[in-house]
Amino acid sequence: MRVGFGCDIHPFDANKPLFLGGVFFPSCPGLRAHSDGDVVIHAVCDALLGAAGLGDIGERFPDSDSKYKNIKSVELLNETAAVIHNAGYVIENIDIMVLAEKPKINPEKKNMSMVISRACGIDLNQVNLKATTAEKLGFVGREEGITAYAVALLKSRRVAYE
Repeated sequence: MRVGFGCDIHPFDANKPLFLGGVFFPSCPGLRAHSDGDVVIHAVCDALLGAAGLGDIGERFPDSDSKYKNIKSVELLNETAAVIHNAGYVIENIDIMVLAEKPKINPEKKNMSMVISRACGIDLNQVNLKATTAEKLGFVGREEGITAYAVALLKSRRVAYE
């Protein structure tokens, strides 16, 4: 078993649409980033890559590469999940925490979890997504952006010999 941790944070950008967990939130400005800025999926990608010992999202999908400009982060997660599988791992579970004053995450939590579970090829019950505010403290509390954290547990498909 291997555990990985991921974190991502981006400021709001009124000129971009907001995607969180692969779900569009029309009531809120987007996030400034080279891709679509989906902090939830970026944190999940980093957690998965970290658990497998395969670097991080910035190494795998660099913002210096124009093919990732405005890419939907779900595509990055699809590729990350394939890399994890090809490296000999099965995703056991993913736990996610979103810190945001806005938008309200609860109405879309199940949809977000469904997008993530589909992209990773795992059951919906293997993805847990939670959200909280920052109680008006710091970057998130001042409504300047959104932060997401994720933890992933991987299991090796390799047979251990004693």
